[in-house]
Amino acid sequence: MFAIYKREMRSYFTGVIGYVFLVLFLAVGGAVFCMTTLFSMSASVSDFYFYMMLFSAIMLPLLTMKSFSDERKAKTEQLLLTAPVSITGMVFGKFLAALTMFAGALTVNSLYFIILYNYAQVKTAILLGNFIALLLVGTTFISIGVFVSSLTENQLTAAVGTMAIILVFLVIGIVNTLLPASYWLRYVFDCFSIFTRFQTFTNGYFDLSSLIYYLSVSAVFVYLTIRVYDRRRYN
Repeated sequence: MFAIYKREMRSYFTGVIGYVFLVLFLAVGGAVFCMTTLFSMSASVSDFYFYMMLFSAIMLPLLTMKSFSDERKAKTEQLLLTAPVSITGMVFGKFLAALTMFAGALTVNSLYFIILYNYAQVKTAILLGNFIALLLVGTTFISIGVFVSSLTENQLTAAVGTMAIILVFLVIGIVNTLLPASYWLRYVFDCFSIFTRFQTFTNGYFDLSSLIYYLSVSAVFVYLTIRVYDRRRYN
């Protein structure tokens, strides 16, 4: 698995994907930070992480679109399938590489808030809650992207397909906020809403059920990716 992880990390920086992702993510993060805190003279961190979550829904599919689709297009997929590494190790290596890129960029963006400690009372618990929430959401988005990438050799199709699935999860959350509190469908949507569970963390509360939800959704899509390649190896 570690060999696949190193190979994938190297590929981000031997091509343009890694540089484009980091430059755009950090640039947009800096602009959003200025708008939501410096220009508005506010010490609130929730708006920053909310907008970055929406931006991540666009950027992370672009980061994961090459995970497996590029292997199929370049005809190197068979080399991976016959390499002395398990299917699980191969999938986790690619998944963890994308997660490392995202976690690194998110950490750098979060360092902006060190500035606010000199001018306002920043609630560290809320800052950490937002950071953890976005990291968990990003983990979920990456797992979806890796799965969709395993289904096609076209990178654009992988990116668009991932965005479509993420959009469904986000729309469920938006619709959920518009439903009456007593309406039974709201409880159903709560079970699948990424947005609703994100808000719990942004208020500074550590919600175990939300943590389990994000990790479970990520595990499901990683498992589906493993099953795709299990079938492909023996067909």
